[in-house]
Amino acid sequence: MSNSKDKLEGLPRLLDRFGHYAVEAFHYLALFIIGCMIAWSAVHTVIEILTVKQYATIDDILLLFIYLELGAMVGIYFKTNHMPVRFLIYVAITALTRLLIADIQHNHKASMDLVITTGSILILAVAILVVRFASWNYPSVIRGKDQEQPLPSNKTPRPQDDELA
Repeated sequence: MSNSKDKLEGLPRLLDRFGHYAVEAFHYLALFIIGCMIAWSAVHTVIEILTVKQYATIDDILLLFIYLELGAMVGIYFKTNHMPVRFLIYVAITALTRLLIADIQHNHKASMDLVITTGSILILAVAILVVRFASWNYPSVIRGKDQEQPLPSNKTPRPQDDELA
């Protein structure tokens, strides 16, 4: 009787482990697909530049930087299971810079849109400064892929601790 009771008590733990592995498998599969899509888009852009345009504009180069930053984000997330907030801000700054340059190239005149875009870039740059300052001066935990532990009081904080789980 106790043997069947032990099996019933172990069932939730078994289901929990199965659910954990299913979520992890989906997580890695989705990251792999996202990484493949980024690489495919970057290769498509390079082929288009080489065949159709025959030269790269600053717009194209900044687009390739966006692909590079997205690929780095996926790679870091794949390895650490944490997303550094700074990378998201870098992508936003690069995208706004691309928009600003395209607007200046096509319109050739000053407008309020330019002021708004440059102000947005400035706000994002200040946000990076705040995130870096906060992560350097107020780290909460050292995070590994499989554990979280409090930061020892005698350790110097690392600037990489500005992660969003």
